[in-house]
Amino acid sequence: MKEQQSRFLRQAPQSGAEFHKSADIWGILRLDPTLSTLLAIAASLGLIALYSASGADLDMTLKQASSFFIGFLVMLVFARIPPNTYAYISPWFYSTGVILLMAVAVVGEVRMGAQRWLSIPGVTSVQPSEFLKLAMPMMVAWYLSNRPQPLRAGDIIVSMVLTLLPVGLIAEQPDLGTAILVFASGFFVLFLAGLPWKLMGIMAGAFAGIAPIAWHFLHDYQQRRILTLFDPESDPLGNGWNIIQSKTAIGSGGLFGKGWLDGSQSHLHFLPEGHTDFIIAAYSEEFGFIGVIVLLALYLAILMRSFQIATMAQSSYARLLAGAVTLSFFVYVFVNAGMVSGILPVVGVPLPFISYGGTAIITLMSGFGVLMSIQAHRKLMG
Repeated sequence: MKEQQSRFLRQAPQSGAEFHKSADIWGILRLDPTLSTLLAIAASLGLIALYSASGADLDMTLKQASSFFIGFLVMLVFARIPPNTYAYISPWFYSTGVILLMAVAVVGEVRMGAQRWLSIPGVTSVQPSEFLKLAMPMMVAWYLSNRPQPLRAGDIIVSMVLTLLPVGLIAEQPDLGTAILVFASGFFVLFLAGLPWKLMGIMAGAFAGIAPIAWHFLHDYQQRRILTLFDPESDPLGNGWNIIQSKTAIGSGGLFGKGWLDGSQSHLHFLPEGHTDFIIAAYSEEFGFIGVIVLLALYLAILMRSFQIATMAQSSYARLLAGAVTLSFFVYVFVNAGMVSGILPVVGVPLPFISYGGTAIITLMSGFGVLMSIQAHRKLMG
């Protein structure tokens, strides 16, 4: 007995040393272990879902895996940048993004009827609107972080102008999905900074009032998407096809699903864009209601941890930015799930970590890198 106790005591310091060594690794990387683990689980689940939804396309799955790897490296870099540096570069980052959007309107590359890209000869093409998903909350947070409370009318007006300028340029491309995400990221900063509920009610009323006028400025395909939302069966072989097939795939999954690689709607090509915008329908068919609950629980855990990081931030700028990045992630999930289930128009918003698309993944990981930075530097200063 004494020999066993002696052996345990000799092993205990070693175990403690291993624990501290592990903790030191997270500190060196500037990563939050809880959030990093949740993101890794989401990425793994996304690769599993994509492999099936793409028809067992290994090349596509490997490309997605490489995007996750690049996104992880970007997150590592962003995590090491102090929040004060983000505050300093916010106006420059935002201004550059707006200038690039203006350049897109003049000399942008047109693909599939949309003018969204800037071509870099001999290198690649870039989509400047993606920069604004992060530059927008950074800029509005920088502007409002030192403003007195409650917010004055002038501060609110300036914030809305900062938000609507790039949103208008993005909507004109046209890219309604990205425009919604960019607007949401800027508005959330304003909301978290103390936008009065009464004023939000007035803004909602004003939006409802101008909606009939704004309708006439929408493109024909955008109008058809909205009309199809209310009655998809009116054009079952045209604009209503996506929603009808999506609902069919979701319903056919039942409680436990048909099983991985056994989804008929996506594999028989009834479900359009089953590996991108509508991947949650393919996922629902194969993993059922239980699988969807697991995925939503994972998203909820990511949101809860991100909100914890936001509430513990040590500066007003960091709190506003972290809160806006977290709420923007929620909008990704809500809008995609809403459009696939037929309660929102189809606007081309990917499902985070599940839909195929390298640019969206890198943008998301950049945002989480900012959250990691806010958490890591809070600990360093604490």
